[in-house]
Amino acid sequence: MATSRYSDEDIFKMLKDPLTKEAGFRALIKQYGRGLYWHIRRTVVGHDDAEDAVQETSVKIWTNLDNFQGNASQLKAWIYRIATNEALQLLRKRANFMQSMDSIGEELTQTLLAENPVDGSKAEVLLQEALLKLPTQQRIAFNLRYYDELAYEEIADITGKNVGSLKTSYHIAVEKIKTYLNENV
Repeated sequence: MATSRYSDEDIFKMLKDPLTKEAGFRALIKQYGRGLYWHIRRTVVGHDDAEDAVQETSVKIWTNLDNFQGNASQLKAWIYRIATNEALQLLRKRANFMQSMDSIGEELTQTLLAENPVDGSKAEVLLQEALLKLPTQQRIAFNLRYYDELAYEEIADITGKNVGSLKTSYHIAVEKIKTYLNENV
């Protein structure tokens, strides 16, 4: 059976109608759930943590649907912003009060290595290790641009950062990743 994919406009209309709100929410999660999971997973690294953050993200989306003031074209950025905030909240909980989120990179690297399948490619693992060396905000900007293939304007809507600083962050991240890969290959 073929699965129909709704447009963001269709989902938005469903979400705004009390009679179809629940079906719209299911369509939204079906359409973006996998992308949200991987966005969160690339931030928090661990599968279990990602699952927890996705669950929290879904709850927050559902409970805040009536407060969403945007239009259909802003829906994706809105749910990714919620997902990003949930991932960052999880990292903040992981870091104790004496650490910053950026200082738990080594812990995240250990999680990456523990959860990496034996047959995972060395290049893939090296890339992920390089990403975990980046400051958290740089890593998020890189992931949204590289993996999720979002425009800088969309990333700006998600992160609240301006386009110019995102372009700079992405460029710096790319250079740091290249350096790390060259040093570790």
